[in-house]
Amino acid sequence: MIKQIIINAIKKAIGESLGVLPMVEVEIPKDEAFGDAATTVAMALAPVLKKPPRRIAEELLPKIHAAGGPFERIEVAGPGFINFTFKQDYWYRSLGEILSNTEDVLRTDIGKGKKVQVEFVSANPTGPLHIGHGRGAAVGIALSNLLERAGYKVQKEYYINDAGRQVRLFGLSLYAKYQQRLGNEIPFPEDGYKGGYIDELCDEFIDRFGNKYLDVPSTECVDFFSEWAYQRMLREIEKDLGDFGVVFDRWQSEKAIYSMGKVDDAIAELKERGFIYEKEGALWFRSTAFGDDKDRVVRKTDGEYTYFASDIAYHREKLERGFDSIINIWGADHHGYVQRLEAVIEAFGFPRKRMKVVLVQMVSLLRHGQPVQMSKRAGEFITLREVMDEVGTDTSKFIFLTRRADSHLDFDIEVAKERSSENPVYYVQYAHARISSIFEQAEQRGINTSNLAEPQLSLLSLPDEIRIIKKLCHYPMVFELSASSLEPHRITYYLQELSGLFHPYYNRHRVISEDINLTVARLFLCKALHTVLKEGLGVLGVHAPQKM
Repeated sequence: MIKQIIINAIKKAIGESLGVLPMVEVEIPKDEAFGDAATTVAMALAPVLKKPPRRIAEELLPKIHAAGGPFERIEVAGPGFINFTFKQDYWYRSLGEILSNTEDVLRTDIGKGKKVQVEFVSANPTGPLHIGHGRGAAVGIALSNLLERAGYKVQKEYYINDAGRQVRLFGLSLYAKYQQRLGNEIPFPEDGYKGGYIDELCDEFIDRFGNKYLDVPSTECVDFFSEWAYQRMLREIEKDLGDFGVVFDRWQSEKAIYSMGKVDDAIAELKERGFIYEKEGALWFRSTAFGDDKDRVVRKTDGEYTYFASDIAYHREKLERGFDSIINIWGADHHGYVQRLEAVIEAFGFPRKRMKVVLVQMVSLLRHGQPVQMSKRAGEFITLREVMDEVGTDTSKFIFLTRRADSHLDFDIEVAKERSSENPVYYVQYAHARISSIFEQAEQRGINTSNLAEPQLSLLSLPDEIRIIKKLCHYPMVFELSASSLEPHRITYYLQELSGLFHPYYNRHRVISEDINLTVARLFLCKALHTVLKEGLGVLGVHAPQKM
């Protein structure tokens, strides 16, 4: 891999003189004039060697040359960048390796079998999933796929907030709607749940139970209404997620954490460790001991635990399950919650880096650039199901991943439905389908595309071909960086760039021609493209179609 070759060359150049080598960052320059790869290692060495970075880079240059490697040219640029240009035969050899040893070449085993839990979506079961949940689901499944391919043992988990005020309010909303529908005009809860889905739930409830609860006071049956309503909504959430291509390994109930005594146990342990104290009749967690801006209430003066208390117990329970890392994918509105939970992790005796949080920003749904009106079904938001039904799951997932998770996203439905280069997922999937059609044509001409033996890759000498080969060989670096930084959107960017190289090439040059040697070489290149496109789309949980 490009990165490892450069790291090894620098290690040989430096030798044992430094003891521990600083982290060597390798990047792909955006401008081809700066070579095929560049490193800032000279900047990292400057504080250690007490020299200007450029001088360090210039001193390293002859040593890197002497160490050898597949380099055509090595140059120092700017304040101390070291730019590497690889020999042409290196690129041909690397292209061949993509097809001869696909998984080992395209995937880097950075996980080494470590256990990781990824908790995502975890929407309150008090209404249908909205498009914000959809973006979180897309990030969660892509990240899980990415980490699994990177050698981690991943468990995908959904935390069900089935305890507390919101679920009870959901039950009261259904109860009020039920009473009103049957002619008993009781007031609807002031902050109750509204929208067409409540009417649908009420219809189902009446079909199932008739007027059985018409004369029953809410105090006697609200728990039943709450349980029935949230279980029914949870089934719908699970179905929507399944249709979206997201299947969880585990569903963890908040209510179960309470019933098993885990909240009491967690608070008791923190008290023993000296991080719980009582003030003004309430129990407080001493989160300021770990850098939080204020201490947090875990049990109110009325004896009721706060949401934070169950979160404490849940994260303790996660850590007890032996995960090397726990990753929470939350909405951006939970930003202020990160530090207090990091404090919890430390209070239980674990390093705070054991928990990582990916924040997902909001999605604005547009149609022809204009904001979409609110959903008739949900009332206050557009449901994920509505978006899936209109534009499809592949398109939805891909577009959700076209920007960093913590960046706001504009999702234009009409653009998403276009069959053109304006639609990013169509552009990438069409590249895969186009290559499939090339293979079909080749087979019809009697060329066995499953066994393209001994292609003369040096025939791939056009600038367009060299750019594609280099881009294909960059995939392992993109993959590793995506996995280590927990940023699956990098794969999306890469696939768009790769497709952006292929389509113009396809339009300008014939893959299948009378020159059989050139045909076989170009088919080999297309097969590598096909393989990498399918691999990248697989990470995102998006299909790689044969026809479009």
